[in-house]
Amino acid sequence: HAKGVSAVAPEARTIIDIGGQDAKVISIDENGNVKNFVMNEKCAAGTGRFLEVMGRVLDTTIDGLSDMAERGEDGVTISSTCTVFAESEMISQLAAGKKIEDVALGAHKSIAQRVAGLVNRIGISPKVVLSGGVALNESVIKALEKELGYDIIRLKSPQTMGALGAAMYA
Repeated sequence: HAKGVSAVAPEARTIIDIGGQDAKVISIDENGNVKNFVMNEKCAAGTGRFLEVMGRVLDTTIDGLSDMAERGEDGVTISSTCTVFAESEMISQLAAGKKIEDVALGAHKSIAQRVAGLVNRIGISPKVVLSGGVALNESVIKALEKELGYDIIRLKSPQTMGALGAAMYA
């Protein structure tokens, strides 16, 4: 990921990679070398799989979930670090009368909070890049920018950065 991102965004110093099953934060130097690295350790919460499950709860696709979140005004709190328990929390929020858009926004904010916890473990240096398939979700990017207090560089095809880096090594 460091090699791939450095090739397309050489100004990057912090890479957040959110894929289908894991999330990583990678600190790199001006030459694209890895300085520090941390990865989530608790189930799939804060990943693409989490968004898939939350979309299913709200009877929509991942794109539909992002669209719903864009219309949310006051995202609900989803505190569980496990996708299964977060799913139960979302169902409870809906049963309590919370608006579906606010629940969707809460799911995106939840990802941002989990990733911010990873970022805090190694620190953040501007410029920040989000890679992985979840980087195609504009609501996650906005939630991360708000949570971290930094703009996030949007890549043309963020889901291919790991493959690009591997190809460059090969």
